[in-house]
Amino acid sequence: MNLFDISIPHMSRSAGQVLVWLDRAQAHADARKFDVSVLLTARLAPDQWHFTRQVQQIVATPLRLASLLRGQAPPDIAEIEPSVAAIRAAVQSTRERLAPLRSSEFADAAERVIPLPFMPGKGLAAPDFVQQFALPNFYFHAVTAYSILRHHGVEVGKPDFIAPLSFRDL
Repeated sequence: MNLFDISIPHMSRSAGQVLVWLDRAQAHADARKFDVSVLLTARLAPDQWHFTRQVQQIVATPLRLASLLRGQAPPDIAEIEPSVAAIRAAVQSTRERLAPLRSSEFADAAERVIPLPFMPGKGLAAPDFVQQFALPNFYFHAVTAYSILRHHGVEVGKPDFIAPLSFRDL
C-alpha cells in the first residue's frame, strides 16, 4: 500500500460525511426555527476556528497532500463562505478533484521530503508527513467540526462521522 492508499481515499470519504452533517444541521435549525448560519459560524472555544473554517481545512488537506506527494505546488484554497450551499460546493469540488487520482501517480511519493511552510528550512520524509502530520491534522479538524455541531444539539452520531463501511458477507 502506498501513501496515496493510506490517505487520500480515506480523507475523501470522510470529507463526504460533511454533507451528512450539513443535512442534519439544516434540519436541526429548521426544527428549532433559527438560521443555520448560527451553526456554521459556531465554535467550541473562543480561540478555535468556527465550523466553516474547520471544514475549509477538511477540504484543503487532501488536495494539498495530493499535490505535495506528487511533487507539485499545493493549490490555493479559497475561503469558504459560511453557507450550506458554499460548504456543500467546496466538499463536492474537492471530492471531484480527488476522484480521478490513482495510486500509481504516487509510486515515488515515499522518497520525497515535504517542506514545512510553518518551519522554514525544515521538512519531513513523506511517510512521516502523512502519518505524523497530514492524517492527524485532517482528523483533528474533522472531529472539531463534528463536535461543534454535536455540542450545539445537532443529532449526529458515530456512524455519521465514520461513514459507510464496506461490509462483506462471511
